[in-house]
Amino acid sequence: MAGIYIHIPFCRQACYYCDFHFSVNQQIRAEMMGAISKELLLQKDYLQNEPVKTIYWGGGTPSLLTSSEIKQVLSIIRSIHRIDEDAEITLEANPDDLTPLSLTEFREAGINRLSIGIQTLNTKLLKSLNRIHDGPSAVKSFYDAREAGFSNISIDLMYSLPGETFEDWEHDIIQAIALSPEHISCYSLTIEEKTAFGKWAAAGKLKPEPDEVSALHLETLMQELSKAGYEHYEISNFAKPDFYSKHNSSYWKGSRYLGVGPSAHSFNGESRQYNISNNHAYVKAIQAGTIPFEGEILSRENKINEYILTSLRTSWGTDLEFLNRTHGYDLFTENRQYISQLLNKQLVTLENHILKLTNRGKLLADKISSDLFTA
Repeated sequence: MAGIYIHIPFCRQACYYCDFHFSVNQQIRAEMMGAISKELLLQKDYLQNEPVKTIYWGGGTPSLLTSSEIKQVLSIIRSIHRIDEDAEITLEANPDDLTPLSLTEFREAGINRLSIGIQTLNTKLLKSLNRIHDGPSAVKSFYDAREAGFSNISIDLMYSLPGETFEDWEHDIIQAIALSPEHISCYSLTIEEKTAFGKWAAAGKLKPEPDEVSALHLETLMQELSKAGYEHYEISNFAKPDFYSKHNSSYWKGSRYLGVGPSAHSFNGESRQYNISNNHAYVKAIQAGTIPFEGEILSRENKINEYILTSLRTSWGTDLEFLNRTHGYDLFTENRQYISQLLNKQLVTLENHILKLTNRGKLLADKISSDLFTA
């Protein structure tokens, strides 16, 4: 299953926590959309004619786009790739961009799945993150999306926010369940060095929440969403049955994907490439007919470690026989003592050669994965 990711590098304003590539200056927006369209043509052979089953508009803030801009890019994709009839076409959206009219136009342009960046439904906390929308408008945007005919909606939530109480987080979970989206992505706030939060933390003006708080928030989330019928299919992702994100699942399963736009990544199974994170330089290079990227050929060790990292985070787990068959690597033999310790502590299960994290293990997912990496 091949996928296409389109990075739209514009936002109305900068959220204090975000370290993704974006600009609040949209003066070269027309040139950028032209460059993205041209890059698709320059990269037309990257997926080697494999059918495209997912198209994902990320950013930045793709919901800033007009329906005509979306139609133009999708038309080019359809002209050079084989697109599945039931392809999942997702648009990341901010609540403040979603009006009844824009939602109708997005649907007509070909978007069939929304990922709404709510982050929290607490208006006070939203202001502390420098988000534009408030709690009530986020709820309204969700119901407007339903009215416009969207039957596959994901919402993003964040926890361990500065000033957030445990009661605040519980209330967010209750409200999210009441909305009944098909999919919920939840992330613990990470303080990144180059963000406003990162600078404040370095200056002692912001104190990150301790790991114990994040663990408690995640435990509560897992319990409540499980009771509400959501399946915890990846550390940060929960879905109703049959509504897993096809696009993100393809990342975790090692499928090919093409990324276009500044800072976008591509993967073909043997190598990765990374477009430069500079809007003007990207547009200039593409207009000259070159793709401005850096690449790396993946070593055997890269492939093994990447598979461990991505698969162990999912409900499918790490297939030890697949590792042995594909890479000649016996994970259990190489880590027999450590895996035995994990089993004794009930942090993992091992059945039919599939290693999976337990709920307790999910709280330590990154450490367990890195401990299993081969040198």
